Amino acid sequence: MTQKEALEILKLGKNVFLTGPAGSGKTFALNAYIDFLKNKGVGVGVTASTGIAATHLNGITIHSWAGIGIKESMSEREISDLSKKRYLAKRFEKTKVLIIDEVSMLHYFYLDLVDKVCRAFKKDNRPFGGMQVVLCGDFFQLPPVSKNSTERTFANKSKIWQEMNLKICYLSEQYRQGDDVLIKVLNDIRANKAGERTLSFLRERYQKSPRNFSTATKLYTHNIDVDIINKKNLEALGGEMKTYFATSRGNKKLAAFLKKNCLAPEELRLKRGAAVMFVKNNFDKGYVNGTLGIVEDFDEDGFPVVRVCKTGKEIIAGPESWRIEEEGMAKAEIIQIPLRLAWAITVHKSQGMSLDAVEIDLSKSFVEGMGYVALSRVRSFEGLKLMGLNQIALQVNEEVLLLDKELMRMSEMVSIGLRKLNQLEKEKNQEEFLKSVAPAEKLKSVSTYEETEMLVLQKFSIKEIAEKRGLTEDTILGHLEKLIERDENLDLSYLRPWGKRFELIKNVFKETGDTRLTVVREILGESFSYRELRLARLFLKESDAR
Repeated sequence: MTQKEALEILKLGKNVFLTGPAGSGKTFALNAYIDFLKNKGVGVGVTASTGIAATHLNGITIHSWAGIGIKESMSEREISDLSKKRYLAKRFEKTKVLIIDEVSMLHYFYLDLVDKVCRAFKKDNRPFGGMQVVLCGDFFQLPPVSKNSTERTFANKSKIWQEMNLKICYLSEQYRQGDDVLIKVLNDIRANKAGERTLSFLRERYQKSPRNFSTATKLYTHNIDVDIINKKNLEALGGEMKTYFATSRGNKKLAAFLKKNCLAPEELRLKRGAAVMFVKNNFDKGYVNGTLGIVEDFDEDGFPVVRVCKTGKEIIAGPESWRIEEEGMAKAEIIQIPLRLAWAITVHKSQGMSLDAVEIDLSKSFVEGMGYVALSRVRSFEGLKLMGLNQIALQVNEEVLLLDKELMRMSEMVSIGLRKLNQLEKEKNQEEFLKSVAPAEKLKSVSTYEETEMLVLQKFSIKEIAEKRGLTEDTILGHLEKLIERDENLDLSYLRPWGKRFELIKNVFKETGDTRLTVVREILGESFSYRELRLARLFLKESDAR
């Protein structure tokens, strides 16, 4: 199934299990649907089974979202008591669609428990209280740890899985560009056909340093303390140590959750020569989650200058923000340099990443599927350095293999059913779904300012908003000024400029007490554009509040 088909099915309001191999674009499709819902004003609960996975979607764990915490079961009395909590009741009331990412790492009994809680809050005995539920994951990932180590506890073993009438969307396209060998290796393992051909491919990378990379991240399958390895390598470097502390705002508990699960550490220590990886996507600046580099220097504002290993390009790693959003508003946010030390990382920490260069020893694999999980993290075959391999590393669980074949068959049936609908029928069904979940005013035409606001809520840059709307960046800045006048709580923090130039602009505005751009530019000079001044002016009140 293609991403386009999966999105069409999601927009029909069906309960969906979105799955597929590594590199098939599951997260992209999920984010596209979340953006669609937000644009329509639909209340969406964005969650994941783990904290790290949740931060990739600006969400929280399903345990926290549903209010169940670490409890594996709850009595009817406990659920009744939980349903009296006003903040949770308000959350459930507004949520029409529930997203659970990395569901393959969620115990089956948690899914059943979340279903019971949803029914109680919604006062509706349909699965999950009648909400549309979108599950996303891949059962070839390692299963959640169970009290009974021999038990396979994937979420598909839950009672509710059978009751949801899930439409299976198995993404089959591959978005790993130009790396046929890696795709063949992963497909061989996934099909349980890893034989001599697979081994011959892997031997090509046995103890071979990744090409075009001076540094490869050591990916550990065991839960060893990679922090010790990174600290040891950092201390071995000479020169001055720079330390960056994460700042936070908003709900303290949610901010603490972000700090714990964000891949950028709360305290980041760097030196010249440090091996680092970017832990956030910023396409404008030229890095993605997993891009490797070396700290070459620090700029005049003290921010690290990173030379990307693959391209040699130098990037100033300025602060980025991670947030938890609800109803389009940031409930909590942390700001930190988007880097972490990259001499070593665990497989668990690497989830959701595509790493440029990896060194891994699969001779220590201890469970089926571990080789697939580890190898699927590397972006290209030439970025792999394989130190060892044992028999179990390339094996997959027989039960998962059978389940995967069944999921592919069910997905094909869904595709056939979709193709039987003509465009008019699809649009009619989608309209009926939106009428049932979206506020009536959101279905009406929106103003030009509201169209810009929708893109702001999706965290597009000013340039991207201008391109999407076919307008100039100056026009978009004008929209932002109007939007801030109407709603001073609108979160524009991700657009906030940083560094000495902003501080200089802010000080001139403050000293003159004049917000006219011409006055400030006359003082600062022509090296400061009106657009730069106009953007900075948006953040004067926020800066004063700090």
